[in-house]
Amino acid sequence: MLAEQIHDYLRTFFTVTGCEITEEAPDYLTVQLTADIDKRIMNRPFYWQFVESTKAEPKPLKVTFITKKHENQDIHGEYIHYGSMRMHQIFQATKDLGCFVQMYENMEGASLFPWVGANFKVSYHTDQTKEMLFSLGINLIHGSVKSNFQDWLIERTLTKEFPKNAYCLPYIVSPIRAIERLETAIENYIGHDDMTWAEEAEKRWRREQEILNHFYEGVIEKPEVYEIEKEALRERFQPRIKIEIVSGGIFYLK
Repeated sequence: MLAEQIHDYLRTFFTVTGCEITEEAPDYLTVQLTADIDKRIMNRPFYWQFVESTKAEPKPLKVTFITKKHENQDIHGEYIHYGSMRMHQIFQATKDLGCFVQMYENMEGASLFPWVGANFKVSYHTDQTKEMLFSLGINLIHGSVKSNFQDWLIERTLTKEFPKNAYCLPYIVSPIRAIERLETAIENYIGHDDMTWAEEAEKRWRREQEILNHFYEGVIEKPEVYEIEKEALRERFQPRIKIEIVSGGIFYLK
């Protein structure tokens, strides 16, 4: 998952959850958290217990998240990347709050086209892990698919409220069918991707299995621990791919 993807995801997450982005540059953003998001991602349970028990005025944190490090950087904040605990907490908060939203482009009196957008997390698992984020959208009238859909959304002003005098065009492609088509698009990408990572994992698996077999060479009836270790190697090295929808929604756009 690239730094730019993380940055875009954070911007969308904080905007949708009502947090104010007070400052932003290509490599960081400063966010005034709401009380709810502070509770969910900042690991301050004792502070919030104190606030709730004493009914004190809550003071959610203002945090600078650094999404890309470089030399001579004079911004102070928390570096956030795909494998970081904070990023996983934000993913979990997205799931807890509901993966799907319905939003409208804020254009009074406009005819708005329905889209389904989804952010997919694709994970290649072996003893090593590679993870990627794909953002795709599909028009529910003519069925065209758009890549980098989240970047496209960011360029627009979205609202949860229905714009005054706007008209939402009825969709032809059902949202369920749309998700299926987007999943097929992801699977097609995976089918054409370089599978060297899986081949290399299987080679490492065979080497580890040979070492295990060497320790039990000449043993006719293998003990139970041998089967346990053999299964552990399979679970560790066997290549597998996981496709997960992290977030998405229906968007009515001009």
